[in-house]
Amino acid sequence: MVLKLYGSPVSTCTKRVAMVLHEKQVPFEFFPIDLAKGEHKAPEFVAHQPFGQVPYIDDDGFVLYESRAIAQYIATKYADQGTPLIPKGIKEYGLFLQGVAIESSNFDPYASKLVFEKLIKQKYGMTCDEAVASQSVETLNAKLDVYEKILSKQKYIGGDVLTLADLYHLPYGALLPLVPCDAIEKRPAVSKWFKELAARPSWQAVQGGIKGTA
Repeated sequence: MVLKLYGSPVSTCTKRVAMVLHEKQVPFEFFPIDLAKGEHKAPEFVAHQPFGQVPYIDDDGFVLYESRAIAQYIATKYADQGTPLIPKGIKEYGLFLQGVAIESSNFDPYASKLVFEKLIKQKYGMTCDEAVASQSVETLNAKLDVYEKILSKQKYIGGDVLTLADLYHLPYGALLPLVPCDAIEKRPAVSKWFKELAARPSWQAVQGGIKGTA
């Protein structure tokens, strides 16, 4: 049975999963969820994703939610096809886990908060909290100063090979210029790393929206 992805075609977290499906060459059916209409809060959706958030997958009856958990599940299940995204060596795997933690602790909280304040609130007619946005920019710049040091010494955030840890940065990182925020562009090593990621066919396939491949 073909894997089913339920999410919003413009959701950052849904794009994260769809991108990994493309990298691993896994055919999938896409079932769009209209967030504006509150479809993610409907009883039939919450029955599969109790927090009422997108996305979730149904893999032949196995339901899984949380985008990073889904991504790692896909990369592990289909380890021998498509792009290797989880290293097999124990030390390399440790660096991969470290990279995942770096993204979830030092990038996502501040990039996502900034995007929410400056872009998402505007889209839904809400008022931006400029103090929160300013603090997010300040903190993100400080964190990316450290990224610059790391990426000046190694090609990827989790070592010398591309992993999920790198790809996880794309959905929110690609929105920063729209804020606008040049935290990535003004750092040479970070900019080079991110431009390479953004040029990947998997991201090009989902950045403007998501379509099933099955």
